[in-house]
Amino acid sequence: MLFKRLPILTVLLLVLSACSQADLQPSPTEVIPLDGAEIPPVPFEANLTPSPEPFQFSLPTPGAEPVTSWRPPLYPVPWAISAYDHFYFVRPIAADQMNWPIADYRYGGVFFGRDIVHTGVDIPSPEGTPIMAAAPGTVVWAGWGLFRETPGDETDPYGLAVAIRHDFGYNDQQLYTVYAHMSQKNVIVGQHVQTGEIIGFVGTTGATTGPHVHFEVRFPNNSFFYTYNPELWIAPPQGWGVLAGRIMDSKGELLQQIEVLVAPERASRTFTVRTYGKNGAVNPDPYYQENMVLGDLPAGIYKISFKYEEERVQTWVEIFPGQVSYFTFTGDKGFNANRPAAPTLDFLPEALPATPTPTPYP
Repeated sequence: MLFKRLPILTVLLLVLSACSQADLQPSPTEVIPLDGAEIPPVPFEANLTPSPEPFQFSLPTPGAEPVTSWRPPLYPVPWAISAYDHFYFVRPIAADQMNWPIADYRYGGVFFGRDIVHTGVDIPSPEGTPIMAAAPGTVVWAGWGLFRETPGDETDPYGLAVAIRHDFGYNDQQLYTVYAHMSQKNVIVGQHVQTGEIIGFVGTTGATTGPHVHFEVRFPNNSFFYTYNPELWIAPPQGWGVLAGRIMDSKGELLQQIEVLVAPERASRTFTVRTYGKNGAVNPDPYYQENMVLGDLPAGIYKISFKYEEERVQTWVEIFPGQVSYFTFTGDKGFNANRPAAPTLDFLPEALPATPTPTPYP
């Protein structure tokens, strides 16, 4: 009986084996055409949970990114480490704007001719930038005609300008500041203003090549011929200092319009400044008797170099925080880093014409 069943079992095993091998073969995936096909309805509805109300923030519209946000704050005024320093003024342009002088338009620079010398510093800013009082005082001029001292003269090179007589002086002499080329003034003559108060707005009135404020320091008279370098009067940023120098030939005569390179010891940038041009309206500081000034220098070691009689000469100086660093050069005698002796003369310009006539302003 068992013998008779063997062929049947064998047949069944062969059939099952064939089915198993067929199942192991990959079968192609059926492609379902979507064109014209109807999506079957969902047999149930999802239970939706309402989203929570988002937090509401009231944020101010962001302003323009400050141009000078990398700079430290200014020293508080008045600021003076040395007995003869006088950082009495803040900058006329706020710290969130470009507020340092244009390199080619510093005090004593010569423009458009040999006899036209710059009597202030030019600080470029966009049209309409607020101009601030550099210190407390009383407005003594607000309008056209300041350069020629002719009220209402709309051809005046200073354009729309403001002058302030300050509440304090220097060595018992009156101090003034001037702000020129405004698009609009914000004060009137006789008005008392505080440090930082808006007195006008940057413009291009008068003799200008672009929007900026022309800033001057004057004493003891509010006159074109009594100006001094503002970079020795404006408080520097904290940790920064100012370089002043007196560059002369071997006879002690001042050298004019010498290009001076000032290079930090460990930085790639080199600063350039020129010695003053000759003009009765440009005056050295009563103490330093300088003919070049370069402000806003981070504290550190700097190499100073320039050409003298076709040869490049150089020395090293250290800029100290909040101070004026000083050097002299006297031709064959070379460099000297000693500070000047205490002044013994009065604080008036050394020589002025009997009847001064202003040179046309650039």
